[in-house]
Amino acid sequence: MTVRNGREFLALPGPTTVPDEVLQAMHRPAIDIYAGDAIALTASLQDDLRRIFNTRGRTYIYAANGHGAWEAAATNTLSAGDKVLALESGRFAVNWAEMARMRGAKTEILVGDLRRAVDPAAVEARLKADAGGEIKAVMVVQVDTATGVVNDIPAIRAAMDAAGHDALLMVDAIASLGTMPFDMDDWRVDVAVCGSQKGLMTPPGLSFVAAGPRAIEAHQTADLRSQYWDWTFREGDLHYEKYCGTPPEHLLFGLRRALDMIFEEGLDGVFKRHHILARAVRAAVDQWSKGQVLSYNIVEAAERADSVTTVRIDSGHSPTPLVDWCREHCGVVLGIGIGALDGKAFRIAHMGHVNAPMILGTLGVVEAGLQALDIPHGSGGVQAATQVIAGAADA
Repeated sequence: MTVRNGREFLALPGPTTVPDEVLQAMHRPAIDIYAGDAIALTASLQDDLRRIFNTRGRTYIYAANGHGAWEAAATNTLSAGDKVLALESGRFAVNWAEMARMRGAKTEILVGDLRRAVDPAAVEARLKADAGGEIKAVMVVQVDTATGVVNDIPAIRAAMDAAGHDALLMVDAIASLGTMPFDMDDWRVDVAVCGSQKGLMTPPGLSFVAAGPRAIEAHQTADLRSQYWDWTFREGDLHYEKYCGTPPEHLLFGLRRALDMIFEEGLDGVFKRHHILARAVRAAVDQWSKGQVLSYNIVEAAERADSVTTVRIDSGHSPTPLVDWCREHCGVVLGIGIGALDGKAFRIAHMGHVNAPMILGTLGVVEAGLQALDIPHGSGGVQAATQVIAGAADA
């Protein structure tokens, strides 16, 4: 006997829960892709993506996941033999650089600590050593979903400035956009990428690139370009050229409603909600960690993301029984540890279409699983989370 029947809770960091309103917006016939409503839809989405990225630059929409946006960013700005510097803070900046390498770029990894954010001083030192300007782009994630870290993008930009280096700054905002502030123009980010399936509350299948003036300038001489990803082709006069073919209409209908929901709540409200819910999760982990088996992967509190928390299980325990118990007995789907944390951690996502009952329910199931499986932990995690929610409601 289980108590899982009912609506399954997705507590993994993508895909996240899709709002009913978004699903309903997608439940409609296809429309003419050459005129009228379709053209207006694309224009509105590109404009509102600028609002989300906080940029006056250009935005592009791809029928692809986030890895597609990676490839679009790299191929539109780089040439064969260009070197990119990936700032390691988990799995994904390194993977992005590997994709660039497979397309013809050279790559270098600035090795980091998988339990800490990128060190801006190390970035400055490495770029100062690049006197010949061999490095053409710096790749970094704002949030790495494997480790649960949030990187300080303005501090990294300042480090590049202090080094006097003119490399492009490329930022993966896939696990952060729509969950915490991102200010592309003020932070002087040259290229930013995102996907639809996390903070933007839309099913997987869309990805986005925002390009600033320096990226557009680099695009003019980049020789890794290919037609599907190419920004120039997508600036063509015909509407279908915006997508290099048939637009993914129904995902666009869903995205339109998702962005409307974000703006109805207000970006400041969205960010505050995510921060409160992240604090609630961390309050629970603080209590559980007193059993000296569970711990944060990210050791510095200020470097923990507001979109996902990665929890390590030590002392010879495996996270697999807990993840399985939560899913099979209670219908809560936790994220598994990936990369270097495979078999060593689980992840609780708190991003996108998520509220207090969903977070408290997820934490309650995790705490029940810890008890059921006799995994040592401090008690009172859910109570501590409840106090955070109560305190925020009074504020």
